[in-house]
Amino acid sequence: MASRKGDYFGLSYIVSVILAIIPITSWVCGWITRFGEGKIVAGILRLLLGWNIIWIIDLILMIVQKHILRLLNV
Repeated sequence: MASRKGDYFGLSYIVSVILAIIPITSWVCGWITRFGEGKIVAGILRLLLGWNIIWIIDLILMIVQKHILRLLNV
C-alpha cells in the first residue's frame, strides 16, 4: 500500500489519521496547521471550537477524503 500525504504537516496518511483520532492532538494539529497556512481567522476558530463538532468532522473527513475541514479560507 502506497503511503499518501496526510493533512497534518505533510505526514503520511496513516500518521495523520492516528493524530486525528486523539482529540487533543487533533485540536492542536488542526490549529497549528491552519495558522501555518496563514489562515489566522480559521486558526482562531479552530483554537476556540476545535474540540467539539469540528473534531468529529475532521476525523470523518480525514478517513474518507484524507484532509481536514476547511470551513474558512480567511
